[in-house]
Amino acid sequence: FILFTACTKKNDTQNAYQKINDMLVNLKSYKCEATVKYISNKNTNTYKTIQYCKSNGNYRVEIIEPENLAGNITLSDGKTICQYNSKISGRVAIGYKESMDRSEIFLTSFIKNYSKSLETSVSVASMSESKCTVLEAQIPGEHPYLSSEKLFVDNKTQKPIELVIYDKDDSERIIVRFNSFEYNIDIDDSLFKI
Repeated sequence: FILFTACTKKNDTQNAYQKINDMLVNLKSYKCEATVKYISNKNTNTYKTIQYCKSNGNYRVEIIEPENLAGNITLSDGKTICQYNSKISGRVAIGYKESMDRSEIFLTSFIKNYSKSLETSVSVASMSESKCTVLEAQIPGEHPYLSSEKLFVDNKTQKPIELVIYDKDDSERIIVRFNSFEYNIDIDDSLFKI
């Protein structure tokens, strides 16, 4: 009985990992509400956001909290990054280069890093909501604050719960908490243009 139970749990874990892997491989787009926390040596900044993202690199992030930043939008059509601030005249800034601290908050960046990483790991963890599969990958480059990342995915729903990005000293630097998540939804390309 003990052997059967151990094998069943191992099979459940393998089945969950296979479903999660299939979800990541087949992800074309998503919409989520996420709380993004940036942690520095001096302070922590937390933003509640709505994100639309496509696997081709297009994304749109709208800040909904804190109130003083609500309505700020950052978007990319895959070539140009624009920022829109509804409270300032001359509202649009265009032509930003992509930066890692901006793009690493997206599940699509994690998938790209995970698929290219030479060092990955898979483990199981329990969070308050459920049992999770934890995928870990290295982030390419020599950025001192963006060295590795872990994605926590619910084994039952195959939806991401949390993405944690660590610096070279294994300290948490960015935490993305997925409050809601919708896979492979139709997103009109006009959403990525101002």
